[in-house]
Amino acid sequence: MPSRQLVAKELSEIFKILAHPDRVRIIEELGNDERDVNSLAEELDLAGARVSQHLSLMRAHRLVDERREGRRHVYRLLQPEIAEWIIEGLAFVEGRMTGVDKSAIDSARKLWTTQQN
Repeated sequence: MPSRQLVAKELSEIFKILAHPDRVRIIEELGNDERDVNSLAEELDLAGARVSQHLSLMRAHRLVDERREGRRHVYRLLQPEIAEWIIEGLAFVEGRMTGVDKSAIDSARKLWTTQQN
C-alpha cells in the first residue's frame, strides 16, 4: 500500500475517534493534565461508565494512556498536541456555522485555551 494511503487511513481512524463530542471534550480536559475517570465525569457532567467507555476506546487507538494509583485509573494524552489541534480546528468550524451564535465557539476556545496554559 502506498504511503499516502497508509497515512490517510491512519488519519481517518483518528477522525473517527474525534467524531464524538464527548471524546472531543475529554481530549480538551486532558490537554493540560492527567485526570481520573471520576473527575472527568464530574467536570463533563457525564456518567462515569460512559467516560470509561470513551477512554477505553481512546486507549485502544493510542490517544490516551492509563496508569493506576491504587484503585484510581488516571489518564493522559499520549500526544498532548492533539488538544491544540482541536482548538486550531475551531476556526474551520466557525467558518462553517451559519445562523448560529458564534459566542459558543469563542467560549469554548477561551475555556480550552485557558486550561492549556
